[in-house]
Amino acid sequence: MRTSELTGAALDWAVAKCELPEGWPDTEIVLGDATDYSTNWAQGGPIIERERLLIQPEIGKEGMGNAWYAVSMNDTDSYGPTPLIAAMRCYVASKLGDNIDIPEELTP
Repeated sequence: MRTSELTGAALDWAVAKCELPEGWPDTEIVLGDATDYSTNWAQGGPIIERERLLIQPEIGKEGMGNAWYAVSMNDTDSYGPTPLIAAMRCYVASKLGDNIDIPEELTP
């Protein structure tokens, strides 16, 4: 799935994957109240701060209406309808790339 299209549980799962130690099996990732990275500032905020992600409004982005833009220290960038979604998509893209495999049960 394209990182730029991740939302909801699929995006939270991808962030959780980035947060786990390298080599941790994907099958061990469990979503719960502590993995609301894309909707809860208490979860996503520390990642934004730690990774030094820049977030700014992007007014009138073609095809998106009003959107948010996020960019990482390694120049990976992403857009989203909220600051947290843009930032978490950027974080995932910077760690895992533009396309990732998401468990089938989390895909729309």
